[in-house]
Amino acid sequence: MSILIKDVLLEGKTANIFIEENLISQIGNITVEAEHVLDGKHKAAIPGLVNTHTHAAMTLLRGYADDLALQEWLTTRIWPVEANLTEDDIYWGTKLACLEMIKTGTTMFNDMYFHGEIAAKAVDEMGIRGVLSEVFFDLFDETKGEVGKKKVKKGIEQLKGYDSNRVIPALGPHAIYTVSAEGLQWVKEFADANDLLIHIHLAETKRENDDFVEKYGIRPVPYLEKIGFLGPNLVIAHCVWLDKKDMEILAKHEVKISHNPISNMKLAVGAIMPYRELKKAGCVISLGTDGCASNNNLDMFESMKFAALGQKLFADDPTVLSAQEVYDMVTKNGGVALRMNTGEIKEGMLADLLLIDLRRPSFSPNHSLIANIVYAANGSCVDTTICDGRCLMEAGRVKEEVEIMNKAGYAACELIKRCVK
Repeated sequence: MSILIKDVLLEGKTANIFIEENLISQIGNITVEAEHVLDGKHKAAIPGLVNTHTHAAMTLLRGYADDLALQEWLTTRIWPVEANLTEDDIYWGTKLACLEMIKTGTTMFNDMYFHGEIAAKAVDEMGIRGVLSEVFFDLFDETKGEVGKKKVKKGIEQLKGYDSNRVIPALGPHAIYTVSAEGLQWVKEFADANDLLIHIHLAETKRENDDFVEKYGIRPVPYLEKIGFLGPNLVIAHCVWLDKKDMEILAKHEVKISHNPISNMKLAVGAIMPYRELKKAGCVISLGTDGCASNNNLDMFESMKFAALGQKLFADDPTVLSAQEVYDMVTKNGGVALRMNTGEIKEGMLADLLLIDLRRPSFSPNHSLIANIVYAANGSCVDTTICDGRCLMEAGRVKEEVEIMNKAGYAACELIKRCVK
């Protein structure tokens, strides 16, 4: 498959972009034949966005458990519903998530949830890229740990049967309060032996840190270093409650950080991720939405704006986290975090890119495209989404989107009915 995008705005200049198979082949004033030609006039080309932390199938819980404290939210609403999830729920919930991401410009996401093999089927069908991890708990019980390990191993093998460029297996230990030291060490050893990413929640709340220190006499980050868990293949979500030593340790081990501003604000975790200090320490910082139960959408444009404004507010400094910095977080930093050759529009990069409709009020005037993207736009400005060299959306339309919304809506209703019986 070949695609030619003609006369599109790219980094301030009009250019043609030629895509062969799944790579960006040529950029510039070029004349080539292509199987599919896209008119780039009145549009800007930007890299596909990367969401480094979410729980895709939680789209079924959008709006279900709002305005609750985190522990109450988890224990009284979310976990009881998740205990009733079926494979059909995961399939349609993940398809709905993929649809929403495609329509709002996300071409790659990092997911942790249940029934990873079912999520993989949905991701494969939708054409998007997903780093998929089966959430792992052992709840400090050796028997449960063995069951979890077998499930994870089986899931990894099942995911290997898909296109390795788009369906990417990973490991997802849930958190330090649900996985033992032995469980975390097993995850690390298995991930290193099989060259896999690890995806975990950490330092999301003050209570999480305080409870851990009271129980073990050590902060979570030094503890993870002590047990040998930290490394460059680790993506940590949240990282709100960190001190200077924590940040130095994470940077030393080249751990990747996923900032989730909207989820953290909505659940009122009591602070904000220390972006300026983490950046100074040398950490790679990307951006995530978290799941739709704690954010309500998967729109990375919205997350960019909240990230930038939140940092400025908490720091009392309008220069913190510039538009360019937050834009880099959702493009090239996301690619680095998930170890994929994406996040930039350059020859030889994977063909994951968007065409933005510049004929919208939010892009007029266009003094700065990046500033308009971060501060003025939302996901509805995406006209065309290309992932792995395939057009997943043109003129704002995705195939089968009505069916997906209907089936996911039905699945959500049936799920809640099962929970209230």
